[in-house]
Amino acid sequence: MTVDASPPARPTLEDVAAVAGVSRATVSRVINGATTVDPALRRIVEEAIATTHYVPNRAARALVTRRTDSVALVVSEQERRPVAEPFVGRMFSDPYFGRVVGGLLDVLRPAGVQMMLMLADDAASRDQLLSYLRQGHVDGIVLISSHANDPLPRLVHETRLPAVLAGRPGQPSPLTYVEADQAAGARLAAGHLAGLGRRRIGTVAGPQDMPAGQERLEGFRAAMASYGIEDVAVAEGDFTHTGGAAAMRRLLAEHPDLDGVFIASDLMASGALPVLLRAGRQVPHEVAVVGFDDSNAALTCDPALTTVRQPVEEMSSEMARLLLKQIAAPGGGPLPSMIFTPTLVVRESA
Repeated sequence: MTVDASPPARPTLEDVAAVAGVSRATVSRVINGATTVDPALRRIVEEAIATTHYVPNRAARALVTRRTDSVALVVSEQERRPVAEPFVGRMFSDPYFGRVVGGLLDVLRPAGVQMMLMLADDAASRDQLLSYLRQGHVDGIVLISSHANDPLPRLVHETRLPAVLAGRPGQPSPLTYVEADQAAGARLAAGHLAGLGRRRIGTVAGPQDMPAGQERLEGFRAAMASYGIEDVAVAEGDFTHTGGAAAMRRLLAEHPDLDGVFIASDLMASGALPVLLRAGRQVPHEVAVVGFDDSNAALTCDPALTTVRQPVEEMSSEMARLLLKQIAAPGGGPLPSMIFTPTLVVRESA
């Protein structure tokens, strides 16, 4: 006796139509997301799809919908940035990127949309990226572009693909963006330090070629001035652990009597706090420290870091929703941008 070991045939549109008691065309419209299908009929077809274990042929569906069900998360960096750590290593060591990915996937996965990570850190990789995008491999783009002079937001806009920026662009751009109010967050930090009675104030600022670094420094200085503290000591960092430590050493060397410090990212604070402790400055008794982000780095600091929370996961989920709306309405153009409000999380460092 011979046993047929061939795999069972894959369910077809006709199989789903037979189970649902509808036409093949109706099943096709449901699968392709047509909005003209009656909701009750759509539920019947969806139940039939589940019963038959039908899996749409993505290639065939793409021919009909002209969609790939894929989007690109593009991380752009300018090659001239003077840091010791390589771009890829720095990206994966920064908690911010993990939070962005998590927030995006919370929305994209239930929608059946895949996400690919693409990096652009020099002119050659930008050209390669743009060529890939123009060939129709993805339906849309989420772009993390930190530097004010980055040409990529303009070049992405010229592809005519739906796109959303993570953060306000450094130059005017028609692209939709999602941002936390950076200056408002810095004002929260200033108000907290002033409320603690700290008067000899310094800050480890973010890179001043990045809008986030600029806005946090400007907002902090303006707020401290409103509290009567015009002279704020500044050392520029680079949003990395190593950069935070180096900037803190410079700040202490020039201003050893500081009693309050705003550090413009938690990752920099994680490098700066040990520098303070090694210099014999007790936190928070002698020096109060406030960070920015409320990432995992804030919880690993010793003492635990008081920080400004920007809701990165919620912001990233909103980026995904805005992108999917643009993809669903081709030709509709960018949607209104969204700005989230930061909050202060008080822990042990201030």
